[in-house]
Amino acid sequence: MMLWHPVSNDVWQGRDDSAESSAAKRLFQTLVQAQAFEPAGAGIALLGFECDEGVRRNLGRPGAAHAPDAIRRALANMASHRGHERLVDMGSIYAEGEGLEAAQQALSDAVVQCQRSGMRTLVLGGGHEIAWAHGRGVLDAFPGERVVIINLDAHLDLRKAERATSGTPFRQLAHYCAAQSREFHYACFGVSRAANTQALWDEAGRLNVTLVEDLDFRRDALPVLEQVLARADGVYLTIDLDVLPAGEMPAVSAPAALGIPALDLLPVIERVCRSGKLRAADLVEFNPHYDRDGQGAKLAARLAWQIAHWWA
Repeated sequence: MMLWHPVSNDVWQGRDDSAESSAAKRLFQTLVQAQAFEPAGAGIALLGFECDEGVRRNLGRPGAAHAPDAIRRALANMASHRGHERLVDMGSIYAEGEGLEAAQQALSDAVVQCQRSGMRTLVLGGGHEIAWAHGRGVLDAFPGERVVIINLDAHLDLRKAERATSGTPFRQLAHYCAAQSREFHYACFGVSRAANTQALWDEAGRLNVTLVEDLDFRRDALPVLEQVLARADGVYLTIDLDVLPAGEMPAVSAPAALGIPALDLLPVIERVCRSGKLRAADLVEFNPHYDRDGQGAKLAARLAWQIAHWWA
């Protein structure tokens, strides 16, 4: 596969407690590392997307290209419980220079191959330009399904721009669906009115986007989510880590002034994972350059850990 490489063996390292008990396993001991991109059978394909060209184009703080391995390292030493034995590290897609579109195409192709082989995809970004690639791959893999996109994010990412950026992915997916005469189903939970212009709000209205604002999250998120899941055949879940408060997640391109605490997000994530409809998920915008004592990497890894644990 073009623009792909396996993960270095020194990434998946951790504490060995095997002398204590045969059940004292950590993720680095149960995860399978692929040395070639050959999706097969069931399982959860863990993929990295080493790219932040979309963030740079969107005038954000670059650095998210280094996120996948930072999150992997934080995951490695976490305890392995039910669901984690299904994780297969399928390596990383990377961007060469400013070649965002080529990297996005490579990721879409990888996602289609994984999904059609029976594997679900859990992708570690990278900027939110990942959503155009990952979402397109899911749509292509399930052409007959009503795929609903659920975005946990402070931003709508419906920008109009001459070139793709980290702010355009859902507008691109809307156009992609329209070109195929396919319905576009998009729900954004945790969106901040203060972080989105009226033009973006208007575009969301035109596209009939389901919205739950940050101020209403605790009251409305789960009831609205039930309505969203009811009309879905399959779900693509994308989590922009800037939905979290800056105090919990400082290591992103655009730290949130308010944000949704992780303990409020987790019931929504769990409901999606246990719905039986989740096809694909990703975590995006983590930027190790701005991390404090590994705090952001640990939280991003914990969210990935929970997704794998809860994925029905």
